[in-house]
Amino acid sequence: MPERPLVVVTDFISEPLDYERKILGDVAEVVAVEATDESQLGDIVDRAVAIMVYHAISLSAKTIRSLKQCKLIVRCGVGYDNVDGQVAREMGIPLANVPDYGTEEVADSAIGMALSLTRGIHFMNNRLQRSSGEWSYSQLSPLHRLRDKTFAIIGLGRIGTATALRAKALGFRVLFYDPYTPQGIDKALGIKRANSIDELVQDAYVLSLHCPLTEETSGIVDDKLLSKMPAGGYLVNTARGGLVMPQTVLTAITSGQLAGAGIDVLPIEPPEADNPLITAWRDPAHPAYDRVIINPHSAFYCEQGLEDMRVKGSENCLRVLRGEDPVNVVN
Repeated sequence: MPERPLVVVTDFISEPLDYERKILGDVAEVVAVEATDESQLGDIVDRAVAIMVYHAISLSAKTIRSLKQCKLIVRCGVGYDNVDGQVAREMGIPLANVPDYGTEEVADSAIGMALSLTRGIHFMNNRLQRSSGEWSYSQLSPLHRLRDKTFAIIGLGRIGTATALRAKALGFRVLFYDPYTPQGIDKALGIKRANSIDELVQDAYVLSLHCPLTEETSGIVDDKLLSKMPAGGYLVNTARGGLVMPQTVLTAITSGQLAGAGIDVLPIEPPEADNPLITAWRDPAHPAYDRVIINPHSAFYCEQGLEDMRVKGSENCLRVLRGEDPVNVVN
């Protein structure tokens, strides 16, 4: 009896693989490696016909060049910067993502962080919880009405668009920068396009990041850019950690250039113990303690969204096992 094709789930998802086996079980063996580092994959991926990778590890050129039978790599999520797509293309291996699994959840999380910061909810909760300062709204002073404040967005893809519509509904003046978005989308959504990133931030009260991590966008938010925002604004990053370095956030919070920051993603996850932003965030004597919200790359999560990413990733693997073309190919 011939050996069945092998589909490998590299990380993040562990047994039981109910969703994956419901879709793939009749045509393939499905194995979860539960790796937390690429070095733990071993040679099992060399035999894989399809690979499903999440965000806990990376697939480097070395690993991809070792793939002997692979017909598809699925990054079960939106961003795919943790897979060397160029080398995969050279090897003739399509790299696909799952672009539509958590659109609403990430947009909700971005808006939730923005409101918690701009309305002083996180700040007052932290202060009062540790009996710091008066039991009074005066600790928040000055706090400003959100209507007509500028909500600036970098990246108007699916999640950026969903965030823009939510911000618009709250009364923000929504401005976006995305040189790859077709002309006219601003008219359709009733928002405004900025022609440059400097124009985007010059009046920004909230700056929300929704672009992929590429060579072009790596470190796109730096000290220089934040200095062009009006002092006392807010930064929200639910996209990719490499878009803004932790030290950049810490410097802006310490100086008061930023009044607050909501960070769902960091360049290294989990962060190193000596990460200066994490150290400050955990220190009640530092401004970051009350003014920074940090989540563990969880903006995408809800039970339905997690099911979507597993099911849609598995369905794409099934396509190639049946000899069909995969969808959502990004390389």
